[in-house]
Amino acid sequence: MAAASERRTSPPPPHPLTRTSDLDFPGASMTKQTILGRVTQLAKANINALLDQAEDPQKMLDQLIRDYTSNIAEAEQAVAATIGNLRLMEQDHKEDVEAAAEWGGKALAASRKADELRGAGSVAEADTFDNLAKVALGRQLQSEQEAKTAEPTIASQTEVVDKLRTGLDQMKAKLSELKAKRDELVARAKSAQAQNQMMDAVKNIDVLDPTSELSRFEDKVRREEAKALGKQELAASSLDAQFEQLDSLGDSAEIEARLAALKTGA
Repeated sequence: MAAASERRTSPPPPHPLTRTSDLDFPGASMTKQTILGRVTQLAKANINALLDQAEDPQKMLDQLIRDYTSNIAEAEQAVAATIGNLRLMEQDHKEDVEAAAEWGGKALAASRKADELRGAGSVAEADTFDNLAKVALGRQLQSEQEAKTAEPTIASQTEVVDKLRTGLDQMKAKLSELKAKRDELVARAKSAQAQNQMMDAVKNIDVLDPTSELSRFEDKVRREEAKALGKQELAASSLDAQFEQLDSLGDSAEIEARLAALKTGA
């Protein structure tokens, strides 16, 4: 398989999110400025600490959710591209291993044929097959070297894929946590608003609150009751005076009658 050696002249092109400068072939490693660095940073973010420092936690949560959603989408593309490159390298490695085995088989067959011809006295033909065996062995060695060279890169890219997948899972968990916290915060805000409205309503009908409508109405009723009571007392005092006057007139009449009786000697 001569095509295998042609494929190995350069490594597979990296994903746009992973700059060529970020890869070290063999043994690819992403720097902190790459998607892997951002995934790791976001996955380890302390959400509670961020919210404690925020002036408006709900706005902070909304922004974090947008950031996480965007970075998750970007990370998913990076993971897919990195996995694709890894699978290509694995396929090339497999083909190199198979090619090495195939060239080894051809070398063995050519060598045996050479021995057979040499035993039959055909030295020239035997030399030809020995040369073919050498060519096959050279191709076998080349395929083995290419397969061996690719192995560190495959191992490194496999590690990168594992880290990206782990970070991606952590980011998705953080996103779920963010959404839950936002929903909780919104629910708490609505509950607090409802409680404040309820307390305002209760305050308006609090009989112990002198500024409440009910208290003012009660004061008005009490004033009207006091006014009516005053009128009643006034009316009662006037009636008592009339009865006292009547009693006084009765006493005067009795006195006059007794005086007249004295005069007549009765």
